[in-house]
Amino acid sequence: MKLNTTVHAVTQRIIERSQPTRAAYLAQLHADAARPPGAQRLGCANVAHAFAAMPANDKLRVVAEKAPNIGIVTAYNDMLSAHAPLGHYPDLIKSEARKHGATVQVAGGVPAMCDGVTQGQPGMELSLFSRDVIAMGTAVALSHDVFEGALMLGVCDKIVPGLLIGALQFGHLPTVFVPGGPMTTGLSNNDKAKVRELAAQGLVGREELLAAESAAYHGEGTCTFYGTANSNQMLLEAMGLHVPGTAFINPGAAIRDELTREALRTVLGSADFKCPPIGLLVDERCIVNAMVALLATGGSTNHLIHWVAVARAAGILIDWSDFSALSDVVPLLTRVYPNGSADVNQFQAAGGPGFVIRELLDGGFMHADVLTVRAGGLREYTCKPEAAEPRGIAVEKLEGKVPQALVWQAVGASKDEAVVRPASNPFSVSGGLKLLLGNLGRSVIKISAVPDDRHVIEAPCRVFDSQDALHKAFSANELNRDVVCVVRWQGPQANGMPELHKLTPPLAVLQGKGFNVALVTDGRMSGASGKVPAAIHVSPEASAGGPLARVRDGDVIRLDAPAGTLQVLVPDDVWVAREAVTMPESLRAANGVGMGRALFASMRRNASSAEEGACSWL
Repeated sequence: MKLNTTVHAVTQRIIERSQPTRAAYLAQLHADAARPPGAQRLGCANVAHAFAAMPANDKLRVVAEKAPNIGIVTAYNDMLSAHAPLGHYPDLIKSEARKHGATVQVAGGVPAMCDGVTQGQPGMELSLFSRDVIAMGTAVALSHDVFEGALMLGVCDKIVPGLLIGALQFGHLPTVFVPGGPMTTGLSNNDKAKVRELAAQGLVGREELLAAESAAYHGEGTCTFYGTANSNQMLLEAMGLHVPGTAFINPGAAIRDELTREALRTVLGSADFKCPPIGLLVDERCIVNAMVALLATGGSTNHLIHWVAVARAAGILIDWSDFSALSDVVPLLTRVYPNGSADVNQFQAAGGPGFVIRELLDGGFMHADVLTVRAGGLREYTCKPEAAEPRGIAVEKLEGKVPQALVWQAVGASKDEAVVRPASNPFSVSGGLKLLLGNLGRSVIKISAVPDDRHVIEAPCRVFDSQDALHKAFSANELNRDVVCVVRWQGPQANGMPELHKLTPPLAVLQGKGFNVALVTDGRMSGASGKVPAAIHVSPEASAGGPLARVRDGDVIRLDAPAGTLQVLVPDDVWVAREAVTMPESLRAANGVGMGRALFASMRRNASSAEEGACSWL
């Protein structure tokens, strides 16, 4: 299938824009790759330190026999549901490595925090920059420089982008990402949202709300809505960085452990296929494939920040105009909560990532000629894995051969067209994200879950300096009208750009009462945000002197998603003459105190804009 002309044009302009930075990145990659293998390039004392704790047989393999040594970077902890399944992975991987004459070391661990735990709390102001901490932790782990490949164990919101940014600093290493899968279905996301809205109105108490939340989040694995964590997994499939079809296999499923073993076999490669270095694999075409997959599935708006940062880590420069151009032509192929009622388990059952990738390839919306960690290229990611033999038999030798433990089958037609549809009959002919331009700056809106009659909102605004202030106004019945709620001082330089998902229930209540409601903010919304129109990531942010600092209560704001505009309807001469306010000193002081926030002060000071990836390391 011929590549779509817009996809081709966007790819070409990214290649041209990135030429100097990508060339410098590749020069460093090739220099690192040209060195002797890890144990051979180090001094004797370095080698002794590196392998002192290894079992004797493994030490013999890696030092004397020059066996490949694979480093694991893990986000395991047993507090968070998504990462708890990773606890036994290292032993599983080490055991498999010994069968193939290789060795494995856990090179290091990285923190994994959960936005679900910290939503609306002070700790949420550490969340975005935890991505950069994770990237740094990954770099520290791999800096021992004794590895011929790496496995990245992590799943959720900031963890995967952080691991990927860190891994790309070691672009000469073959690297495979190893997920844990989603938890099984509990209370439906729609029912959970209804209870939240009732709680926001004071119609149910804490006991009922806690019961609903606990029924939704009830076991090991990622949350089942299609938020940032599960968008991560979709994008990794589209980039060819997973074992194909691994993303949405539940923890404890019969083939889950075998898929983890397969990750080790994949990074080792074979006589017929050598797993490519991650820095060569993640090129401009690969990044565009990830962007297309995000748009086609109505994925998390957080990735308009994270994947800009990921691309920059590989010397590739993308911006929101690229996302917007792609969104104009990429069809929306899924309806998964918050863009529908299905959860990711239903998405997987209906066809999952394999179905979506096949449709995008066949429709000419993705680059097929890309490297992946597998010999079969991206077409292999259009299939789903299954056990080839009963458990316990597949690893036994039969007539001198070891049969394959896994096989990949074509996903076939959609099993539920209310969840996934072919490109010939999409839910929408365009993607779910729009770039908004106007006198309030540059921002983005996710419209795939917003009702059509809410795509244009024009109303007087109410300006808030914090999300708590909005909650108080809602509780005092001050917002029972058509209103655009402006929440400023929420950008990366102001307070670390926390998600403002706690604003969704009260705004949804107002919208449910028939009012025309919208949110405008320089902060982020959760990947689970849905039906309330929200212009987010407004850049430049207010604390950098951006236009939100000049908005006043009562100004009429027009958000027009179809036209791609966000305007405050104030006469030009009045707007230009209006002085920008500064962040209240009490708020500025509070932003840096408590819950570890003082340790992130330099990151806030040095953060790039949201459209530049909110990076603290540029």
